[in-house]
Amino acid sequence: MNSNSILRGKERGLRHYLTNKYWVIAIAMFCAVLWGSAFPVLKVSYVELGIATNDQSAIIVLAGMRFFLAAILIFILIVAGIRQSPKVRGQMLPQLFLLGLLQISLQYFFFYNGLAHTSGMKGAILSSAGTFFVVVLAHFVYVNDRLNWRKLFGIIAGFAGIIMINAGARFTLDFSWQGEGYMILSGLVSAIGTILAKRLSKEIHPFVLTAWQMLLGSLLLIATGLPGLKPQAMVFTNRAFLLLIYSAFLSATAFSLWYAILKYNKAGEISVYKFVTPVSGAILSAFFIPGERLTLNMFMALVLVALGVIIVNYRRRSPKEEILSEGPY
Repeated sequence: MNSNSILRGKERGLRHYLTNKYWVIAIAMFCAVLWGSAFPVLKVSYVELGIATNDQSAIIVLAGMRFFLAAILIFILIVAGIRQSPKVRGQMLPQLFLLGLLQISLQYFFFYNGLAHTSGMKGAILSSAGTFFVVVLAHFVYVNDRLNWRKLFGIIAGFAGIIMINAGARFTLDFSWQGEGYMILSGLVSAIGTILAKRLSKEIHPFVLTAWQMLLGSLLLIATGLPGLKPQAMVFTNRAFLLLIYSAFLSATAFSLWYAILKYNKAGEISVYKFVTPVSGAILSAFFIPGERLTLNMFMALVLVALGVIIVNYRRRSPKEEILSEGPY
């Protein structure tokens, strides 16, 4: 039996799991939980590394390190796992750089700095704003993806949850630009990058696209943060190193598995399970971050956001239709 026959056999075996209804649901929810775990992991990482909440240089470098490692892991998967060439045409590099700037550099500048100034639970819920921004932007970009009453209802429910999460126990607005504002801006930048990623994914394999955007975006983050990095701004203990490795692993694994199931299934049916991300992020934050707990208004906000994500993604689609997919957390 030659190597091509072996590869085809492995492909058929893999496809069995990626098309089985129950395996697909399990993989989709596993990806969502991995993305949800990023919130408490990052908050705990700040404490373990001794990073001050106002030390933007250290925060940016940490983000760059995470996605640089994630890019390397995905490049290894491309070459050794799926036997795909990671090379891209030279004329694609400016667009890949722009995508890396949006999806990694800017998005995670806002994400990492925003999460440093708000709780993990609020961050998990606020991050879902990107889902609703994508739906709104798609209305103006794609003629076959217009807003309708169902989408509007989902968007209203989602943003109602986002407003509620910024209301304290007495329902008075509790909002800061460096915290909650940055988290919402992270979602907006992610949505803009998603529009570009959708177009580029028609020309470049999704794994290759992801690896290059992570590599270029992470290098820009590191180059921006290093000049201002102070000595001892980050103290790497064994636990901190493991948290960094896990952060890179969750990004590489969740994104790779997500695109694997999208290859064989209708994306609209899979994206419904993204509601698990804010839910798992809030619950895991309550478990692992000292001082955080699920209050009544947080629970109500979580329900509204999860409901909104389900509504805007739950749709009947023809096999030829595509969906905009968010980037990883």
